[in-house]
Amino acid sequence: MVSKIDIPVTGMTCAACAAAIERTLPKIQGIKSAAVNFPAERATAEFADPDNPVPLRTIVEAIKEEGYGVATVRMDFAVRGMTCAACVGAVERALKGLYGVLDVTVNLASERASVEYVPTVVGFEDFKRVIADAGYSAEQSAGEFVDREKARREREYAQLKKQFIISAVISTAIMIGSMFHTVPVLSNWYLLFALATPVQFWTGMRFHTAAFSALKHGATNMNTLISVGTNAAYGYSVAATFSPGLFVAGGVMPHIYFDTSATIITLILMGRLLEARAKGKTSEAIRKLMGLQAKTATVLRDGVEREIPIEEVTVGDIVFVRPGGRIPVDGTVVEGASTVDESMLTGESLPVEKGAGDTVYSGTVNKAGSFRLRALKVGRETALAQIIRLVEEAQGSKAPIQRLADTIASIFVPIVIGIAAVTFVLWYVLGPQPSFTLALMNFIAVLIIACPCSLGLATPTAIMVGTGKGAENGILIRDAGALELSHRIQAVILDKTGTITKGEPEVVDIIPVGERTAAELLRIAASAEKLSEHPLGQAIVRKAHDRGVAVSDPVRFVAVPGGGVKAQVPVSGELREVFIGNEELLRKEGIDTAAFGSLAETISAEAKTPVFMAIDSEAAAVFPIADTIKEGSLEAIRQLREMGIEVIMLTGDHKNTARAIAREVGIETFFAEVRPEQKVEVVRKVKAERKVTAMVGDGINDAPALAEADVGIAIGTGTDIAIEASDITLIKGYLKSVVDAVRLSKLTIRTIKQNLFWAFFYNIVGIPVAAGVLYLFGGPLLNPMIASAAMAFSSVSVVSNSLRLRGKRL
Repeated sequence: MVSKIDIPVTGMTCAACAAAIERTLPKIQGIKSAAVNFPAERATAEFADPDNPVPLRTIVEAIKEEGYGVATVRMDFAVRGMTCAACVGAVERALKGLYGVLDVTVNLASERASVEYVPTVVGFEDFKRVIADAGYSAEQSAGEFVDREKARREREYAQLKKQFIISAVISTAIMIGSMFHTVPVLSNWYLLFALATPVQFWTGMRFHTAAFSALKHGATNMNTLISVGTNAAYGYSVAATFSPGLFVAGGVMPHIYFDTSATIITLILMGRLLEARAKGKTSEAIRKLMGLQAKTATVLRDGVEREIPIEEVTVGDIVFVRPGGRIPVDGTVVEGASTVDESMLTGESLPVEKGAGDTVYSGTVNKAGSFRLRALKVGRETALAQIIRLVEEAQGSKAPIQRLADTIASIFVPIVIGIAAVTFVLWYVLGPQPSFTLALMNFIAVLIIACPCSLGLATPTAIMVGTGKGAENGILIRDAGALELSHRIQAVILDKTGTITKGEPEVVDIIPVGERTAAELLRIAASAEKLSEHPLGQAIVRKAHDRGVAVSDPVRFVAVPGGGVKAQVPVSGELREVFIGNEELLRKEGIDTAAFGSLAETISAEAKTPVFMAIDSEAAAVFPIADTIKEGSLEAIRQLREMGIEVIMLTGDHKNTARAIAREVGIETFFAEVRPEQKVEVVRKVKAERKVTAMVGDGINDAPALAEADVGIAIGTGTDIAIEASDITLIKGYLKSVVDAVRLSKLTIRTIKQNLFWAFFYNIVGIPVAAGVLYLFGGPLLNPMIASAAMAFSSVSVVSNSLRLRGKRL
């Protein structure tokens, strides 16, 4: 039963393309509804009868008929157990029976199958299942895996780069030949025609094709502007080159605009190249998340420990986890104890003590001890797999950002074309002789002065300067859409650890219990913890290093799982027994903890972890350790609130700790003890209030929420996965950069609106003149060369205005 499917669509260049597919798919009998997400390049089709879905090939062909493509994947893998041609037929029938498979080839001699399929509908796990049901087995080694989506995007980028370089070189030659006559051969019109033609119809063909596709559906977009403008300039120049007498007869010297058409295409192509460079990163987060999955697991089979591929682990298996190893599946500890780094799930820097009966999760890292676990969830059911799924869903559900220029162009282009057509008809019917020549000249003049060069530069130049200025200030913007949207942010959700706080434990105080000084206590504690791998112990050693305290090696060192450490440390020439850890460790060693009084409760209430130390069975000191507030966090949160932006904090910490941190930084709304899926739910809840929402985080566990938010902002000092799932990355790692990003967005949007004004100002003034209005009052007709100069001046105004952004202060 298949109720709906997601299909990756290629070739879409704007929202109009998405709308065209949305209109087409429901026309297929059996499809109830369709929705297309343009930025995510996904089409979702819902079937009227889930038990009888429309053949996938029918949907693919319908999309291709509209001028778009479907991103399919071809996978080769081994098939074991085939012995004859009948076996080949059985495997082929099993694979072809899967919904989502388009083509299958099975080779008996090489024992391999080659399958073309749609990756969002079906996958290798499905192939394995149906092949196993048919009585055979499928295998895919890690070395055979190729990220074909990434390879496809790299090929497209390489082709676009090649076209841009060739177009830039040719356009430069055309510009030199058109503007300077020092090289007579290069200034020859026929040579310029020969140079401009490949730019117009090879490198520029993508624009013409997209414009024609939009035209089929009665829509216009930026591609229409580019196509109409360049074809007008190119067509006029061709006419002037091969039929100059037509213009001479009208009393006007012919002129060519090959440089105009070629330069426009080159500049727009450069913008597309920059866009393609940033586009296609959505799968990077998924790829890196998948890299966290263990490839093998050591399981207990028939009383013997065996290392097997992770795919072969089943629910109920006993899995052995060694120190430093990555936990392969979700399960319950049945034997042993250890500390586990769960930061990829919770984002919290402190490892969690694990013993018999505790739950551990796939992808987390075992620190010191070893243990055995019983597998409870494997494959797609593990916590890591669910995070991967959440990121995929969030990235696919992002709402498309409607570009202001596209909206205006959809109205502007038909009006301009209409004015040009009316101009031609009126001059041809009512104008003086030679009426056809005058009509053609004025028709072309209208199109040239309305050429989309300035309109095409209005947004890209502002975005380029804005993103460049952002980079200078440590703000890396991966998606221009995020820069456009950031000025409308109404709510900012901040992950606590690594965003508001530093993300690592730090000794914030030393409380002596007895006569020893704080400096002496720190030296003893650091010496005892010198060999410790526990983050709390390392925090004590780091504090001693920062203060320049000399640390000696312990004579004896024992790590107590779930408790702390026991060590012998030289003190004043004598060896002393030192105990550092929680109160329970000290009690087990027979040490009286009454001297600590209520310090544990007081320190815990302040969102700090108390670490106790005893020397020779006597209470000696307490070290409050906490994840401290980052420099600038308080000021940044205050500025966000002054800008009218609601600030919300998320954390996996206990409510008391979260409340203390929120109170300290001035945040009123916070959510504590949240897991990855709950973070996504909070983002969705805020978005449901019709608020433009930004999520700021640094951990793997933040990746789904970063992708779900309207604007995902990653702290650059955090994990690569969080960065890949985000739209904006803050290199400096300070919240002040969030404020700067919002301000940069406001400046950029203001510049874009100014650019659009100047882009249209010359059109509004020039189009009536080009149409011949002044001629009615005894004035001159607008020469196409003057129209071209006005268009060029419009472009200069737009670029100059964009460059003003460089001098603005954030």
